[in-house]
Amino acid sequence: MKLTIDGHEIEAEVGQSVLDAALAAGIFIPHLCKHPDLGAVGGCRLCMIEIAGQEGAVCACKTAVADGMVVDSHGEEAERVRRMAMELILATHPTDCTGCPKYGKCELQSMYQFMGVAPTRWRVKSRPCATNDSNPLITHMMTRCIRCGRCIRACRDMRGVSILDYRRGTDGVRVGTKDGLPLAESGCRFCGACVEVCPTGSIVDSLGLIKQDKPYADGVVPCRANCPAHIDIPRYIRHVKHEDWTAATAVVREKVPLPNSLGHICTHFCEGACKRTDLGGPVSICRLKRAAAEQDSGAWKERVRLESRSGKRVAVIGSGPAGLTAAQYLAKKGHAVTIFEANAQSGGQMRYGIPAYRLPDSVVDTEVETILSTTSDEQGARIEIIYNQQVEDVKGLLNDFDSVLVAVGTHAGVRLRMPGSDLKGVYLNTEFLKAARSEQPLPVDGKVVVLGGGNVAYDCARTAVRLGAQEVHVACLEARAAMTSTPEERIEAAAEGVELHDSCAFYSINPSKKQWSHVGSVTLNKISRFYFDENHKAVTEFVENGEITLDADYVIFAVGQRPAQTENFGLELFHGAFIVADAEGKTPTEGIWSAGDCVTGTKSVIEAIAAGRRAAESMDVYLGGDGDISEVLTDADVYQAKLGPVDEVFVAERNEPELMEANKRAHTMEPFECSFTSEGAVKEASRCLQCDLRLHIDTPKLWNEYAVH
Repeated sequence: MKLTIDGHEIEAEVGQSVLDAALAAGIFIPHLCKHPDLGAVGGCRLCMIEIAGQEGAVCACKTAVADGMVVDSHGEEAERVRRMAMELILATHPTDCTGCPKYGKCELQSMYQFMGVAPTRWRVKSRPCATNDSNPLITHMMTRCIRCGRCIRACRDMRGVSILDYRRGTDGVRVGTKDGLPLAESGCRFCGACVEVCPTGSIVDSLGLIKQDKPYADGVVPCRANCPAHIDIPRYIRHVKHEDWTAATAVVREKVPLPNSLGHICTHFCEGACKRTDLGGPVSICRLKRAAAEQDSGAWKERVRLESRSGKRVAVIGSGPAGLTAAQYLAKKGHAVTIFEANAQSGGQMRYGIPAYRLPDSVVDTEVETILSTTSDEQGARIEIIYNQQVEDVKGLLNDFDSVLVAVGTHAGVRLRMPGSDLKGVYLNTEFLKAARSEQPLPVDGKVVVLGGGNVAYDCARTAVRLGAQEVHVACLEARAAMTSTPEERIEAAAEGVELHDSCAFYSINPSKKQWSHVGSVTLNKISRFYFDENHKAVTEFVENGEITLDADYVIFAVGQRPAQTENFGLELFHGAFIVADAEGKTPTEGIWSAGDCVTGTKSVIEAIAAGRRAAESMDVYLGGDGDISEVLTDADVYQAKLGPVDEVFVAERNEPELMEANKRAHTMEPFECSFTSEGAVKEASRCLQCDLRLHIDTPKLWNEYAVH
C-alpha cells in the first residue's frame, strides 16, 4: 500500500506501523522506546504524528499504515506533545553530558538536539539514585535511566531470561531485578543485550573494554580479539556445547592448522581476556579446543580451499609453527612449497622445545600429516619437507625459488656471563630439552638448579624431575607475582617437588670441592627491589645478608633463547641474531620473508602461527595472488538469540580436567593432563557468555543518518 509522510509518497507493507514504514523509507520520526530488534510500546511519546482527517496526535509506533494515509510528523499538536514528553524525560536527567560514557553516541542526546530542546529549558528535579556498581561486567547508573523499558524487553523478549523489571523504591520507579538481588544471584546471563539496547549511558560495560581507537567488536568479544590468530572462539564453543566436535574443529582450522597442539600447550591469551573471570573463572577455552580436535571426524576436509597451481615455487626454512602455517596457506593458494628442516623431524620447538608430557610426538605427527594431506591434489603433494638439511645460503635459494621464508625459530639457548658458567654440568635450556625429546637425555642424577622464571624454566625443571634428579630448584630475578610462568605451571611443579626461589640475583656458579671442573653449588642474593631508572638502566637493590648458596650438581640456564646460525644467512639482523622484518614478514632483501620467533624473540606457538599467516598473505601477493587465505570449513551458524533462564551448569565454577597424581606423573614423560570427557566439555562450554551474540543486535541510526528529517 502507499501513503504519504511529510510530503513524501512511500510504499509500506500491510500491518506495518507508520514509524517502521517511515524509518525504512529513510524518513526520520523521533523515537526512544522503539528499537530495531524490539517491539514498540508507545511509552516515550516522542513519535507523535498527525493524520489527515483525524483529530489530535497519535503514536506512530502504535498506528498501522493504511492505503492513502497522509501523515504529518511536524504538525503543531504532534510537536507540542513530543516537546512536552522530552522535557519530562529531561527533567530528572543529569545535565552533564560530557561525563557520560555514551557522550556523542547517546540516542537521547541526538533526539533533544534534533527537537531543539535546549538545556536552559530543562526543569531539573533532583533524583538521587546511587550508581549500582556491585555487579560484575555491568554498571547501572540509575540517574541516567529514562525508564524506556528497552532493557527489560531485551532481557525478556530477546534473550528469554526475564530477570529485569520496573521496581518502586524510595528513589521512585527504576529498573532492577525482579527480586531485588544482584544480577548474578537473580539469574543474569551477562549477555550484554541490556547494555546494547540502552539509549543513554544508564547501563554500561564496567570493564572498560570498549575503546575509541579499537574496533567495537574487539571490546565486545575480547577473547577473539586477544587471540593472535583471531579464532572465532564463541562460535566454536557453541559447537562444543552441542557436541558437534567436527564443526568446532573446523571453526578453529579456519584460522590455524594446529588445533590439537594448541589445545595442549597454548598460552591462551583468550582466557586472560574472558569476561567470566570474575564469574567462577574464565572459560577453559584452550582445553575445549583439544577436546574438539580429539573427536574430530575430519569431514571439514571436503571444504578445504585449494586453488589451481600457480607455477610458483616457495622455499621455507624451518618446519615449526610459523613455517608450517605459511607453507599450508601458500600451498592452498597454488604455490609449490619446499620446506628445509635442519632436524630429523618437523615441528620445530613444538617437538624439540616442549616436553613430551605436555605435547606428545603423536599429536605433532598427526597434525603435520594433516597439513600435507589436505594440501595435496591429483598431481601430488604441494608441500615437500627435506629433513636434516641445514641451509647456509638463503639468498642463493632465489636462484631456484620465487620467494623464501625464513622461520628458523630460536633453538640456541643463552648463557649468562657469570663466574662458573663454563663449568661441566652447566646446560642450556634448548639443548637440555631437545636431548630429552630425542631420547638421549643429558644426565641430571643429582641436585639441579634452573636459572630463570618463565614457562621454559619450568619445562626444564619438571623434565629434570622426570629424569631422576634428586632435588630441583628454580631461581629467578622476578618476584613471584611478576614471573612470566603461568600460575598453574608453578603449582603443578611444586606438587612434583620443585622448589622456587624468587627475587634472587644470580651471583655465581661455584665449582665442586671434589671435582673443580664440575658444578658444586650456586650462589644467589635476595633482591629487595628491582627497577629501571630514568635512563632505562636496570637497578638492583639487594637484601642485606641475603646471600643464599644452593648445593647443585647441575645448572640449567633458562634465561632466554636466540636463533641459531642466522649470522650466516647474509640477512640484516638486530641484537646480533634476530632477523629484521616488517609486520608482514618482509625483510629488506627482495623476495625474502621471515616470521616467528627468529624475528620477534621467543613468544608462543599461537603468535608464531599468526606471524606465519601474515607472511603467507604477503608472499601470495608478491607471487601474483590476491593475498586472501581465508577459508570457510563449516556451515554458518544459525544464532539462537533466546538463551533462556540460567541453569546450574551456567553458574558453575570453571571445570578442570583430571590430572595424574603428582607422585605418579613425576616419574613418566607420558601426558599427565587428561582431556575433557564429552560431558565435561559440554558443561564447560555451557559456561560461555556468548558475547558475540551482542554484535547481532542492530544499532539504531541517529537522526542525521536519515535522508529526510
